[in-house]
This record gives sequence, C-alpha cells and structure tokens, in this order.
Amino acid sequence: MWNAERRFQGQTDIELDDTGRAQAERAARMLTGLNPAAIVSSDLSRAASTAAALARLTGLAVSYDKDLRERHGGSWEGLTDSEIRERYQAEHAAWNPPDGEPTQAVADRVRGALQRVAEEMTDGGLAVVVCHGAAIRLGLSALLGLPLDMFHVLGPLSNCSWSVAGTRHDGRWRLLEHNAGTLPEPVLGDDR
Repeated sequence: MWNAERRFQGQTDIELDDTGRAQAERAARMLTGLNPAAIVSSDLSRAASTAAALARLTGLAVSYDKDLRERHGGSWEGLTDSEIRERYQAEHAAWNPPDGEPTQAVADRVRGALQRVAEEMTDGGLAVVVCHGAAIRLGLSALLGLPLDMFHVLGPLSNCSWSVAGTRHDGRWRLLEHNAGTLPEPVLGDDR
C-alpha cells in the first residue's frame, strides 16, 4: 500500500499487500528458471515474504542479513514524496534524510553484504539477494566502483524486478542487467 501511495518506507516493517504478494509470486516463478543456489534476504518482512515465495518453489532455505535492510529514513519514514519535498527541501535535494542513515553508510553496508554473499558462492553458483530499492541501488553502485554522487545513474527498480551482477575475468564487478522482469537472453558479442 505504501508503494502505491509513494510513501518512504525505510526500515518501517510494512507487510506485503495482495499486489505485493502477487508480484513476489510472479518474480519467484521467473527466478526459479535461473536455478539459484542460495537465497539471501533483508530481514524486513516485505523482503522476507518475497524471498519466501522463491524458497517455496526452489526448496532452498532463506538466509537473512540485516545489512540488506532498506535505508533508515528518519523523519521521512511514512511521508509521501510530496510531503518530503515540501518539508525537507534541502535534505531532499541532497537525498539525505534528517536523523536518518547517511548515503555513504547505506552504500557501504549493502556493498559489504553483497560481497559476503558472493564470497560464499562456489563454482559459479547464482545467489538471489532480496533487498530494497534505495539500498540495493546504493550497494550496487558501491560494488561497481561508482562514485557516491553517481549512484543515480542506476535507475530505480520496479517492485519485484532484479539486477544481475557478475565478475569479469579481472575480478571487477559489472552490471549485466538492471530493472529486469524477464529471464536474460544470451548476449553474443566479443566483450572480453
């Protein structure tokens, strides 16, 4: 419901509504086709419920990592985007909620969680990480080595959409897909 109302959820533990549960089920059916080896989720209930839909189809257990939580939004939590823009103009322009979690802290926290998940994967296995929009954009940006002020080059994620990241032969991370909602097609090219 808060998504539809464009309310800043942050770490307020909002349950999925019927629409959210249907989106999670659809995404789970799609992601099952990628044969994931692990599922790691934020411990907030909306992410945990999303991860549970995939776990039911794959038989995998879900691991929970509080470092995958959404950004703590302080005074912004529960407010609509319009209310935030009106009440906190300077903070909104800098995208730093007053008494909330600083942008750099979120980027570092989520990047660390993503790196831990990657280190636990062996033999090229795929992990599905269930996170939150702002947190995953900041964490992915940091993982890719983008300067903090450039995180916005990764567009927002639609509900229950995903990004695919992998490492190149030189060990650097690269973004293979972003805001996806269908299974990837093989890429034919000479990108070495």
